[in-house]
Amino acid sequence: MDAVAENEERIPYFFKGDHLFKGFHGKAELSNKSFAELDDHHHLGHVDAAFRMHFEDDPAHHNHMFFFLDNKVFRYFQHKLVVGFPKDISEVFPGIPDHLDAAVECPKSECGTDSVIFFKGKDIFHYNLKTKAVEKKAFASMPNCTSAFRFTEHYYCFHGHQFSKFDPKTGEVHGRYPKEARDYFMRCSKFREGGDHLERERCSRVHLDAITSDDAGDIYAFRGHHFIRKDDNDTLTSNTIENTFRELHSEVDAAFSYQDHLHMIKDNQLFVYKASEPPTHVAGYPKPLKQELGIDGPIDAAFVCQDHHILHVIKGRDMYDVDLRATPRVPTNKRPISILKKVDAAMCGPDGVKVIRGSHFYHFESVMQFVAARALPEQHRVSLELFGCDH
Repeated sequence: MDAVAENEERIPYFFKGDHLFKGFHGKAELSNKSFAELDDHHHLGHVDAAFRMHFEDDPAHHNHMFFFLDNKVFRYFQHKLVVGFPKDISEVFPGIPDHLDAAVECPKSECGTDSVIFFKGKDIFHYNLKTKAVEKKAFASMPNCTSAFRFTEHYYCFHGHQFSKFDPKTGEVHGRYPKEARDYFMRCSKFREGGDHLERERCSRVHLDAITSDDAGDIYAFRGHHFIRKDDNDTLTSNTIENTFRELHSEVDAAFSYQDHLHMIKDNQLFVYKASEPPTHVAGYPKPLKQELGIDGPIDAAFVCQDHHILHVIKGRDMYDVDLRATPRVPTNKRPISILKKVDAAMCGPDGVKVIRGSHFYHFESVMQFVAARALPEQHRVSLELFGCDH
């Protein structure tokens, strides 16, 4: 990748040549479709570097995206070019060279001062946003970065198809790096057949498609072509959906557990499996989602709390209740979800509701607390706190 940056909604944008990938999967689009001025002012070959300023105590910089092309810098707010831009890099960031390789923001809490780290070859430039002072460093243990990315308060240097996690102040790389970017940052599940499925899936930064906990306390988490199972002894295993849930093939939209059965929603169909080891497909399924639950897809998430018979279905910005003991089943009690624009997955257990968005989850003591919340609680990392990945 030539550059990586989050947008205002914290969706990663990956730039390659004159194309842009939004999020961790999906088709590429031309960069000038979202940022037309990149081509108006400059014949776009590729973006050299990009980052998003998100320093909340500095309104002048908060939630602005910066793109670097040759000797120019473009500044956007809510996808609109700020008046007066593009400008020369030397005017906006004096002391920073042209034709950069990478750039990444670094807030005061992590770098001591609100800063931007610029990369060009083996040279590293720490730019102090307040004083405009430039400190030149050499990160000896790091490879030359073609792009850099701050994600979930960690810093990543991309080089070729690999990446390394580094300390933004010293450049030190700790742990087992480099790693394959297509295992952790992009949904490229079929680019190779080999590899450690469990290591990749438990540490992936790509969001989960669905998650559920069965009556025995076993957790099933689905992402792309693979799933992770975590039993009540915290033992983790991973496999392809194709191997274990053959009828599903891949790409589950939502999952929930009820009466010792796993229910999987894919598009407008409902699949049911006996929660055994291995799970056993129930004859007669899949059946139409509308027929079984009274609702049309696509569904973002679904969950049942223990010892209850109410299915909570999240579709877009709304949540519905479906009484699983009723005939016919119909969605009722529609209410809006105000604190999240999108939910990727959710599950309910004895300790409450876990709602997953991106690489984080939020814990609520009850369904009512989730719906009534007006502010997000503390973020928790999916990879660390659900699957024990420490890197």
